[in-house]
Amino acid sequence: MSPDARPPGVLSSGARFPEAMSYVEVREPGGPEHLVIAEGPLPLLRAGDLLVRVEAAGINRPDIMQRKGDYPPPPGASPVLGLEVAGEVVALGSDVAGFAVGDRVCALANGGGYAQYCAVPASQTLRLPKGYDAARAAALPETFFTVWANLFMMADLKAGETVLVHGGTSGIGTTAIQLAREFGATVYATAGTAEKCEACLGLGAHRAINYRTEDFAAVIAEATGKRGVDVILDMVGATYFDRNLKSLGLDGRLSIIAFLGGTFAEKVNLGPILLKRLRITGSAMRPRTASEKQEIRDQLLDKVWPLLDDGRIAPVMHAVLPRTEVVNAHRMLEHGDHIGKIVITFG
Repeated sequence: MSPDARPPGVLSSGARFPEAMSYVEVREPGGPEHLVIAEGPLPLLRAGDLLVRVEAAGINRPDIMQRKGDYPPPPGASPVLGLEVAGEVVALGSDVAGFAVGDRVCALANGGGYAQYCAVPASQTLRLPKGYDAARAAALPETFFTVWANLFMMADLKAGETVLVHGGTSGIGTTAIQLAREFGATVYATAGTAEKCEACLGLGAHRAINYRTEDFAAVIAEATGKRGVDVILDMVGATYFDRNLKSLGLDGRLSIIAFLGGTFAEKVNLGPILLKRLRITGSAMRPRTASEKQEIRDQLLDKVWPLLDDGRIAPVMHAVLPRTEVVNAHRMLEHGDHIGKIVITFG
């Protein structure tokens, strides 16, 4: 197919492509009630793209930010919400190798995931782990790309080290606890209820900290003999920044992936950065280049997908809802009572 081409008219099953597809539209920036089901044309396929008939799409906090108007898609990306999908490959763009029509895949999308069809770069696409259906596989790409890139590639977490994972029962947190455990780290995790703390322990955390009733910095100091942890994975930001610096040990690394507690940290003692030789990193997945995302994909296939195949790790599923329940799915994520991932399905 030529670049920016419409897909061919016939599916692998012999049925014709529809003239239009169903997708979730943001009627105007604001609350979940502004999400509506709409119809529109199928996406264009660029060179290197796959067209996936979407069976399931993951719900993520960047979707909420975009819905509110706070996280616009990058140039050239679909304005439709959705950064991870799973389903069947139904068409190939030019310059695609390693995939065929009919393949069952999941993918990190640059946008457009809340739709019956989504164009995704082949370089960001992965086979389904053994025994996985689309709903379960749709819970993988965004969280696994994010955790692997930030915790292992950038923060360089190693076997024998200690790590503190904030938001331990989020999609990111449940993934980070399991991966850190499997790669030989001792895991501490924060969560907001006794039930969530129990869930963290069940996933392999050495100690779960209820941040509503405990000061995580004090707990880490006591648990580590005042040494501190080697790595912190943080999605809170400003309100945790000072205590994060206190909780890191010599040559510790702080990896910031979101700012749920704000972006401006006031009255922070920066002394520990120098005294303990700390390293602070941060990244968002969406602005990364195609080659960077492909490198993450390749490492996941090599190092992590075998663990999924063997059942040693798995996404924690909180809810699987039909696309008509997308408003409730967003409310559920924003409310924060969930443990694990929320996914919507497309018939």
